[in-house]
Amino acid sequence: MVSRRRSFHQNEFDVNDVIRRLVSVKSHQKNLVVSEHELKIICSLAHSIFLSQPMLLELEAPLKIAGDIHGQYSDLLRLFNLSGFPPESNYLFLGDYVDRGPRSLETIALLLCYKIKYPKNFFLLRGNHEVANLNRIYGFYDECKRRCSIKIWKYFQDVFNCMPVAALIENKIFCCHGGLSPMLRSIEQIKRLYRPVDVQETGLLCDILWSDPDPNVVGWAPNQRGVSYVFGSDVLGQFLHRMDLDIVVRGHQVVEDGYEFFGRRGLVTIFSAPNYCGEFDNAGAVMNVDENLLCSFQVRNFSKLKFCINK
Repeated sequence: MVSRRRSFHQNEFDVNDVIRRLVSVKSHQKNLVVSEHELKIICSLAHSIFLSQPMLLELEAPLKIAGDIHGQYSDLLRLFNLSGFPPESNYLFLGDYVDRGPRSLETIALLLCYKIKYPKNFFLLRGNHEVANLNRIYGFYDECKRRCSIKIWKYFQDVFNCMPVAALIENKIFCCHGGLSPMLRSIEQIKRLYRPVDVQETGLLCDILWSDPDPNVVGWAPNQRGVSYVFGSDVLGQFLHRMDLDIVVRGHQVVEDGYEFFGRRGLVTIFSAPNYCGEFDNAGAVMNVDENLLCSFQVRNFSKLKFCINK
């Protein structure tokens, strides 16, 4: 995709004022509180920041990990109310910010604003819905067209094509949106992935964004989504051993309690959009990783469950 960016100066843009307006949005409010010009500046600044940071983020604890949001903007604000607005907490989001929910524009705008304001403390991974051929179909394109313009949708695609796809926390916790790949033999492979890049229907990048764990599978099998693979607990165990990791943290799937373990707690799925699309009676969760790599979960009913990844 040809870049449509133009150069903007930071002093043209008051990120604090935009954040203030966005966090003040009420659930019944229909108008977009950010102008198209401001959205273009947000895209330009975020684009530059993403390209200045690696494809594989190497992060330090403590931080909080959030899963899919899918345009459920009111729930994103509730998440921050529960877990702390930046910079009170450092965050890593696992992707799927847009589509399906009613307020993808506010969701991605606020997250990118926090990335602009706190580039070294607030991190956003790419999900499979941060890809043009998917968010063209599942709601983001139509929302941009209805509430702003098709041109702004194209600006966001340029940003998505530059987002990192994985993170490594203290060299022990591997984070991505989807999962593993039969092509992934070394973490260095992720570091070498080039940007900007659109996601193809096969290959390492596709698998990192699309694959799923499956308790009924040994090895690898075709994914019923029609894209990528599912993998068994044996594949997960081999990956953790080979990479000297403790756990894989990923999103991509609705889970009833907001989080769900797989493979003897070698993998956990995090989903942060409660009552997903109004069709699922699921909780939303955030995973807390403290400085000792003790992990806990905050869910919408404010309960907190703890476990230690150092098995």
